[in-house]
Amino acid sequence: MRLLKPRNGLIGVDITSATVKLLELRYAHQNFQVESYAVRPLREGAVVERRIRDIDDVANVLSRAVEHASPSTRKAAVAVPASAAITKTLSFPRSLSEEDIEARIVAESDRHIPFPFNEVAFDFECLGPSPFDDDHQRVVLVACRQQDVTQLTDTLERAGLEPAAVEVETFAMERAFEVLRRQLHVSDDPEACVGLVDIGANMNAFHVVRGGHIVYSRDTVFGGRQLTDAIRDRYQLSMEEAGFAKKRGGLPDDYHDSVLNPFLETVVQQVGRSLQLYYTAGRQHEVKHIVLAGGSSVIPGLAERIAEDSGMTVTIANPFQAMGVNKRLNVEALTNDAPAMLTAGGLAMRIGQ
Repeated sequence: MRLLKPRNGLIGVDITSATVKLLELRYAHQNFQVESYAVRPLREGAVVERRIRDIDDVANVLSRAVEHASPSTRKAAVAVPASAAITKTLSFPRSLSEEDIEARIVAESDRHIPFPFNEVAFDFECLGPSPFDDDHQRVVLVACRQQDVTQLTDTLERAGLEPAAVEVETFAMERAFEVLRRQLHVSDDPEACVGLVDIGANMNAFHVVRGGHIVYSRDTVFGGRQLTDAIRDRYQLSMEEAGFAKKRGGLPDDYHDSVLNPFLETVVQQVGRSLQLYYTAGRQHEVKHIVLAGGSSVIPGLAERIAEDSGMTVTIANPFQAMGVNKRLNVEALTNDAPAMLTAGGLAMRIGQ
């Protein structure tokens, strides 16, 4: 799971239940530049709950995305879902080298890793001295099943890409959010809490980010697919026609009252419920700003309804706002797709580290 550091660029690949997203970044003059990107839909059932069920189908779609994007590199990073990995912060004597720490983790694997060790892929990073004991250092350990890593790297290779890193999705989102945070002007306090609402096709996730890290998460089985289904059923459209109408409009006059408003109200209620549960869990740091991400975050009226209900400023995510963009790309299309590109963008941002 260790990273190779490509010199020219890095592709972030995000495989969700509905789409494959590919984004290539290059790092130059202390800033990122978007070199290429592509978004391609997946057949229903090819990926279920972020787990690949049909590797051939996913690899074929990714291959078409690569062909469309024409990236300048083949090195790519991909993420396992947070639900498939464990992350722990451990403490070891400062006198131990990385080799010693690795040996200790292997020897004590039954204490730290809830999988049979012969099925595990793991990595770790030394975070520096412990704030509570100068003689010890903090070490973050990440582990998942090797089969999850192998499946993702095999998918990349079948699409003609070269795996450079496998990361946990949470880390990629945190990296992308750090770029977003500089644009929010919420507060000069880096410890200020921001709510990140990621609305995908079938799931929406509510995260609270503080000090650059996700400190609270809640997932709900509800997403943009429910709106597409409602449009399809009410107006007797195909799924493709319903998806197009959801984005482009042109639906009958009763659309807002009969279909859109009930969907928006459900999302608003879920965000409010997630905030309540965050505070009920004993969290004392107040959320002062909400950022919307995911493909369904741009549905007209959603940001305004959440802002009205929460009393907070609501921003639609665009991690590429301050980046350079290759002249051959359509900036308007990239901006429209940007809220759904947080994970792909965060993976590609490893190029700058």
